[in-house]
Amino acid sequence: MDIEYLGVDHLGLAVKDLAAAEATYRNILGFKLSGSESLPDRGLEVRFVETGNARIELIAPTRDDSEVSRFLDKRGEGLHHICLQVASIDRAIAQLRAQGAQLLSDEAQSGAEGSRVVFIHPKGTHGVLMELVEKQAEEES
Repeated sequence: MDIEYLGVDHLGLAVKDLAAAEATYRNILGFKLSGSESLPDRGLEVRFVETGNARIELIAPTRDDSEVSRFLDKRGEGLHHICLQVASIDRAIAQLRAQGAQLLSDEAQSGAEGSRVVFIHPKGTHGVLMELVEKQAEEES
């Protein structure tokens, strides 16, 4: 059983000021805003910006105990994670467990855009936090 990777979904950047970061990526770099969402259960506010096939998730904490607050306190603003899209998050989790990977949660969590996500601890990926995402199936119209 191999994990079916569908490609890089986005790069996640931890920022202190979401509006200022969005302005930089939109006004200076020319990226387009493609989504904004609040994740209150995780203490986060996110905005997606994109150009061509590149997507960046700007992530800001909404409370002091969120994982991004701790990241900003320890490392400052910058690359938070790399997100890879997978066909099945449940199969990916099972395969990662079988390979001995250290996951940050025992099961998939709800993510932005109605997705399901799991994070792989950076200790097992040479210092890079990796997120795997399974997108919600598009409804046929």
